[in-house]
Amino acid sequence: MKPPPFEYHRPKTVRQMAELLDKYGADARILAGGQSLMPSMNFRLSRPEHIIDINQISELDHISVADDHLVVGALTRHEAFEEPVTEDVLGSMLSSVCRHLAHWPIRVRGTFAGSLAHADPAAEWCLVAVTVNATIRVLSTEGQKDITASDFFKGGFQTALGPKDAIIQVALPFFGEGTRYGFMEISRRTGDFALAMVLSVIWLDEDGRIGKALLGVGGVQSYPLRMYEAEARLKGALPTPQAFHEASELVGANLDPMEDIHGDAEFRRDLARTLTVRSLERALNR
Repeated sequence: MKPPPFEYHRPKTVRQMAELLDKYGADARILAGGQSLMPSMNFRLSRPEHIIDINQISELDHISVADDHLVVGALTRHEAFEEPVTEDVLGSMLSSVCRHLAHWPIRVRGTFAGSLAHADPAAEWCLVAVTVNATIRVLSTEGQKDITASDFFKGGFQTALGPKDAIIQVALPFFGEGTRYGFMEISRRTGDFALAMVLSVIWLDEDGRIGKALLGVGGVQSYPLRMYEAEARLKGALPTPQAFHEASELVGANLDPMEDIHGDAEFRRDLARTLTVRSLERALNR
């Protein structure tokens, strides 16, 4: 099918983009990579009257470092992370996660920020943002505002973005020394949507104990979640199989899994528990 009729706009500056969003509001959609928007329009699931193509706004196409954060502009493509963009743990982690993301043609066109705005429950970047508590900068004609990832995702394909808002950048905090990470994902085939995925980040103290842990689960519920109880269980613990198992049980207890043709709630809950242990083992042995 072809998309329904729409009016096409191509702003050259962020200000022009904001003015168009202010004028057309809920009747408009932002086009960056278009890897989610165009299929939804072709299937008539989305019928925007105005398309605002931001690909000519060069100031949105950047990756930079500022205030101990990696700053990702709204036009940064997925494929930018195929190789580490920084020589630290964060750069390595983003590269590892990127290789699980869809297929090469999609990674070439799709954008990091667009993935967050679309908020697919099975999106890897959404899980990353929530786990590390990224800061999402949003622009409207009223100005800029920063939204933490923990407050950004409201449900499946639902975010804190208003009809006149657009993401302009995402800031990811650097981890520092002594950090290890593990990412595990299960899908039916390589490149398919995740049935479940877990990202763990741990800091080991000099005595070998876990000084701090971040643990996020995606693809199981309608939006990615931080597992705060499991993180608290890991903090101060020796990284033993028992500690990892107890953390995984807390993960399972704090989930309300989706059900679909690929699996029922208990199947996804069990996947989350298993991937929690495996991601922590991978982090420890990295």
